[in-house]
Amino acid sequence: MRIKFATALVVAGLTAFSASTFSAQAAEPDNTMIITLKDGDVTIALRPDLAPQHVARIKELVREGAYDNVAFHRVIEGFMAQTGDVQFGDMKEGFAPERAGTGGSDKPDLPAEFSKVPFERGVLGMARSQDPNSANSQFFIMFTQYPSLNGQYTVVGEVEKGMDLVDKIKRGAGGNGEVSDPDRMVKVRIAGDK
Repeated sequence: MRIKFATALVVAGLTAFSASTFSAQAAEPDNTMIITLKDGDVTIALRPDLAPQHVARIKELVREGAYDNVAFHRVIEGFMAQTGDVQFGDMKEGFAPERAGTGGSDKPDLPAEFSKVPFERGVLGMARSQDPNSANSQFFIMFTQYPSLNGQYTVVGEVEKGMDLVDKIKRGAGGNGEVSDPDRMVKVRIAGDK
């Protein structure tokens, strides 16, 4: 089953949300994920208080090295950059561009952990199919606010530093944002791990 957003999502009805939805404090090192992109490091504060099972899964996959070299297979200008297909998105081992975005990990899907935190610029959310309880390994980083996602997708964190680098991720073509010769997460680690 293809992991993507419902095609019925519409930008209509955008409303302003406070940029201070997340805590101003930096995350603990054990809940700080660092994604190395081609241009540098992006620091993400993970939110186990909002989505403990999803954050635990992300950390587990990070510690296994599963996210290293995984493509940003779907990137839509004015919306988001999606990555995390550890099954078909690894650009060094088993990359299948025609299937990237359809896979996940070998772990079971997760039950939804929706919150009232809005999807704004820099928010990290879990991708899923039409089934709310189908998130597995894929996630996306928002380029801008997108209220129609609020309460419909699980928020797992927020970019603390490096959003300018996220803005440089290669965009896809067409309405679905599929990217040819995509950028990748070169290396992903948890700051507290040594």
